[in-house]
Amino acid sequence: MISMEDWALIRRLVADGVPQRQVARDLGIGRSTVARAVASDGPPKYERPAVSTSFTPFEPAVRQLLVTTPDMPATVIAERVGWTGSISWFRDNVRGLRPDHRPVDPSDRLIWLPGDAAQCDLWFPPKKIPLEDGTRTLLPVLVITAAHSGFMVGRMIPTRTTADLLLGMWMLLQLLGRVARRLIWDNESGIGRGKWHAEGVGAFTGTLATTLQRLKPNDPESKGVVERRNGYFETSFMPGREFESPADFDAQFGEWLTIANARIVRTIKARPIELLDADRAAMLPLPPVPPAVGWVNRVRLGRDYYVRIDSNDYSVDPGVIGRFVDVTADLTRVEVRHEGRLVAAHDRVWARGMTITDPAHVAAAKVLREQFQRPRPAPDPHTELVRDLADYDRAFGLIDGPVDGEEVA
Repeated sequence: MISMEDWALIRRLVADGVPQRQVARDLGIGRSTVARAVASDGPPKYERPAVSTSFTPFEPAVRQLLVTTPDMPATVIAERVGWTGSISWFRDNVRGLRPDHRPVDPSDRLIWLPGDAAQCDLWFPPKKIPLEDGTRTLLPVLVITAAHSGFMVGRMIPTRTTADLLLGMWMLLQLLGRVARRLIWDNESGIGRGKWHAEGVGAFTGTLATTLQRLKPNDPESKGVVERRNGYFETSFMPGREFESPADFDAQFGEWLTIANARIVRTIKARPIELLDADRAAMLPLPPVPPAVGWVNRVRLGRDYYVRIDSNDYSVDPGVIGRFVDVTADLTRVEVRHEGRLVAAHDRVWARGMTITDPAHVAAAKVLREQFQRPRPAPDPHTELVRDLADYDRAFGLIDGPVDGEEVA
């Protein structure tokens, strides 16, 4: 069998008018080989005839098992069919048979109408971010991409809890200025699992008058727009960048998103910023009353005048020890109120296991402690008011006469 190069050379020489006899003589090959090369419809290819192997007798039994259980491990199949040879050789043969028995799962081409959907996801940048206590950690970035226009907004958040996810979503929707009719999520635990949304998600979407759609497992195509953007961030935004804090990350990411949203996207053949107006026009308006989002708790303040948000403790005015206080927090601030009065305000700390103390609260606690520990004066027996016991007898009608202090009719 001649090589691809010889086949091409023979056909070129014959096409140039060189006799086949001379071509055979010059190349040192037979005239019949030259004739077959000229008469062939396509380039030569080597086809190895099928031969029987040690796996061949077991193939029917393996296929029968794969029909009912396509994902059965090769080691289990080998045990079932009685294979005693090389497991690596057996595994290679099973791997070649699996595609013939896997169920078909076609994916449709999705068309995203203006205003219909916004895809939400968490992206974890592969670089640790410095926090307040000097540690570095990987933090999630909440990203929302309008499905029709491809317009992207994103914000780093401290945790994957429901409170922080809803805070981030509300902040990003305000950046968009409108609300898509569907917010598409995968099975993020902070959003919901199984048939039920996480606590607070229903009230959030109800206030926005939108629908939150959680995708079933193994359905990446339905959220492919935002998933592809995550890879784009890592290859186009992240290289060569350093970050001093989450706020620094958000500042750099926001500037880059302005540039990225003005670039032509190959799949839609347009710039997201150019399609955004049409997308927003079909979306829902922001609600007149903001949704209730963030960390909310009501506790009775203990002697250790601190309240906990996430994993951090924040000091409170000790003057309300023993009373109920309302604790609220967003991504940047923690506030504590008693009957509407602000009794503590702190910047929210994203590091974990920290204690945040206001010096004024420590000073107030010192004063209250000194007052509590100060000896109390003993009551003066001469000035102590003592009531005449006869007044009780008169009150119960045991004796006649008015009770002391009552007027006689």
